[in-house]
Amino acid sequence: MGTWSDDFAGPAGIAPDSSSWGADLGGGGWGDAQEQFYTRPPANAALTGRGQLAIIARSEPGAPSRITSARLTTQGRVAFRYGRIAARIKVPMGAGVWPALWMLGTDIDAVGWPRCGEIDVMESVGGDPAAVYGTVHGPGYAGVGRGVGRRHTTGSPLSNDFHTYAVDWAPGSLTWHIDGEEFFHLTPALVPGPWPFDHHFFLILNLAFGGGWPGNDADPSALPAEMLVDWVRITDSDVRSSSPPAVERVSHAG
Repeated sequence: MGTWSDDFAGPAGIAPDSSSWGADLGGGGWGDAQEQFYTRPPANAALTGRGQLAIIARSEPGAPSRITSARLTTQGRVAFRYGRIAARIKVPMGAGVWPALWMLGTDIDAVGWPRCGEIDVMESVGGDPAAVYGTVHGPGYAGVGRGVGRRHTTGSPLSNDFHTYAVDWAPGSLTWHIDGEEFFHLTPALVPGPWPFDHHFFLILNLAFGGGWPGNDADPSALPAEMLVDWVRITDSDVRSSSPPAVERVSHAG
């Protein structure tokens, strides 16, 4: 079994390591009426110089309806199957922010979503600041409010400090943790459809704004908003690395 990690070491202002991270670019709602337009690093995703990655959502000067952010992905660079997927993250606060660490099956271009499977290691929304969500999406149980998951309340806003979010992933089993505390365990018997979670996946780190999450109504006064990532680690996993693709992904999803 192998490991992979990124501690985001490097000078302030540079893009994260391009051998590990690419970027999904563009706008158009991303499937659930999100308001941001994703840009190419380092415009909205750059190292801080303190061993962290900062993903920043902001309203662009002179364009009040233009909100930019970043969505980083290891697709075509690093893929993995099983093991522990963990990250130490400080989420932003404010109505409309929607930071996430999640995974998609590497076969997405061949079979589409949700047949490829989606595992949300963590999601947090500004409209529910003390809660973390762990969720999966697959055929027959996909989309906002239709995945299979758990809301876990921590008692204080997640934006107050860094927290460690993790999923332990084994054949036929997924277990979610925050700061070492288990809050959700899932097996194939608990989902109302196929279990597309036993093949290779890739990582996504992003900060969305607005969208179809109930109660997370966007408030532009929450911007700029900053998601800080201290580290990301994958351990005890079947890790595959490859050369970065020549072309970045551009989406105008509706």
